[in-house]
Amino acid sequence: MKFTFDRDAMIKEISIAQEIITNKSPVSILSNILIIAENNSLTIKATDSTVKFTTVIPVDIQEEGRTTIFCDKFMSILSSLPSGEIEFIQEDIGVTIKPISKKVKFQLKSQASDKFPESGTSDNVPFFELPAKDFKEMIKETIFAVSDDRNRYFMTGVYFIKNGETLTMVATDGRRLSCDNKTGFSIPDFQPAIIPTKILSCILKNAPDEGNIQVAVVDKSIFVKFGNLEFSSVLIEGQFPNYQKVIPENLTMSFMVNKADLDAALKRTTIMVDKKVSRIIFKISSGVLKLISPESDIGTADEEIPCRYDGQDISMALNFTYVTEPLKVIDSENVVFDFNINDVDGDANITKAVIMRSETGGDYIHVIMPMNY
Repeated sequence: MKFTFDRDAMIKEISIAQEIITNKSPVSILSNILIIAENNSLTIKATDSTVKFTTVIPVDIQEEGRTTIFCDKFMSILSSLPSGEIEFIQEDIGVTIKPISKKVKFQLKSQASDKFPESGTSDNVPFFELPAKDFKEMIKETIFAVSDDRNRYFMTGVYFIKNGETLTMVATDGRRLSCDNKTGFSIPDFQPAIIPTKILSCILKNAPDEGNIQVAVVDKSIFVKFGNLEFSSVLIEGQFPNYQKVIPENLTMSFMVNKADLDAALKRTTIMVDKKVSRIIFKISSGVLKLISPESDIGTADEEIPCRYDGQDISMALNFTYVTEPLKVIDSENVVFDFNINDVDGDANITKAVIMRSETGGDYIHVIMPMNY
């Protein structure tokens, strides 16, 4: 096999392959990329056995063939070379990589392509199109809320469901829940799916912000295509929790605070928070939100910022991470917290689920369970 390729174009594709590969052992076939040179195109495949990646780029082929090479070392070689044309020559198990403009060459050992896992094919898969911006926004607004508890594996992915013309993504770890509903999609029905975060992270990082992407959910797998790239993954099996029961209804109280003010105050007050507990106290009174880091062995902090609220004094304890993460994706000048008051013996506090959302409502909500004091 022999072909010539552009170094910068190749680096872009190999960097994506590195995101997929998790096994870094040079003796493991899963640390390799599969390279297929034919019809003046180079097909590159990478997999960790669950998530699969395929890309096709134009190259100048002098001799067709296929092989697998150690991805990390290939990337290191490319990164060390200047921009320009590079030759790739395979003879038996040896691969020679040399730039046309420099008197330097590298030699890698390859492994036979027949040892590389079958990646399947998306031929005849029923794809539908979605705006890339909407799909990426749904991922960004939910992916951070998945569980890391492997005993509840069905909560370690993002739930993707279609209901009429509405698409929903939901993620929860049992203590908070992020949900995005977008409407107006005339696409074929598909079975609800729990999507692993790894493929979603790859899409979020590599998909364009404009135009459409192609998606298919079929046979316990998801396929996503855009440009010359294709990603696929096995779906997570199991029964996702009934998220609609978790979202509180008939919340009668709310306060609104400037997003930038809240973000800045949280960054300051949480310096003194015990990170093992991550608890911060919200004290809300007429026109004022006071953030307090509970006293610990190292000290305490508090800060007051203005808020829009006119009611009795109330307080609640929240995991500050469950506030700071949705703050990054709520796209409005002000943030609203909806809640009901639990008044026991004159002590007004919030002990049941709170909804955090943008000022305008919109498609996205974040549900947080308060903590005990």
